[in-house]
Amino acid sequence: MLKLIKLEYKKNNIKKYIRIAVIMAIILCLFIFALAFLGIANDPDGTLDAASGTDVISAPIELFTSMTFLIFTSVMLASFIISAYKDKTMNLMFTYPIKRQKIQASQMIAVWLFNFIALVLTKLAIYMCIFIGAKFMQSSFMVDFNIGSLFFYVQLLLKAVSIVTMSFIALFVGMAFKSSKAAIITSFLLILLTQANVGDLTMAGNTIFPVVLTVVSLVFAVLSIYNVEKKDF
Repeated sequence: MLKLIKLEYKKNNIKKYIRIAVIMAIILCLFIFALAFLGIANDPDGTLDAASGTDVISAPIELFTSMTFLIFTSVMLASFIISAYKDKTMNLMFTYPIKRQKIQASQMIAVWLFNFIALVLTKLAIYMCIFIGAKFMQSSFMVDFNIGSLFFYVQLLLKAVSIVTMSFIALFVGMAFKSSKAAIITSFLLILLTQANVGDLTMAGNTIFPVVLTVVSLVFAVLSIYNVEKKDF
């Protein structure tokens, strides 16, 4: 499996995705730093323009990193898998003396691992920037995290697992419709479902919903490879 994952990285030019991930991380870090310390989230009178419950710095960090990497993971899955079917390069891989399910599983794991690591490192970099910045500047948002707490890191890892795993729902939809666009559109819909507010109702702060959605995502991941031995794209 490890050899197949390495092959996927080489075949899909993973260096390109590393560059994109680094650029996204830098942009997110600068943007959230500006939100916190440069007043771009403030009203003209200097007060923070944020709804109740989103006046803590973890809210924009979780929102923007989740949005960015859910879409990015779905784009990578579409490129690694759906495009491979459409370009017929997957047919070549299926001629290898390896089960089709193992090949597709390796592609999914390769994308998942890359984005999980990228998301964790991006969030750590942003939280560290805010932590250091708060030592010297006044934040518009309340700094609500303890970077020295074990719970902070456990929560960070679990949230990253949930967000990246959700992209398997987008993959399943994309494969069902035989369309990369369908996968990417689904990722946007998942963002609306998990992060948007409808009046006072939102799933962003719900602790049970991400767990349920992660389990559902894993079911969709299994379904995505279940019939691959018998079915062509």
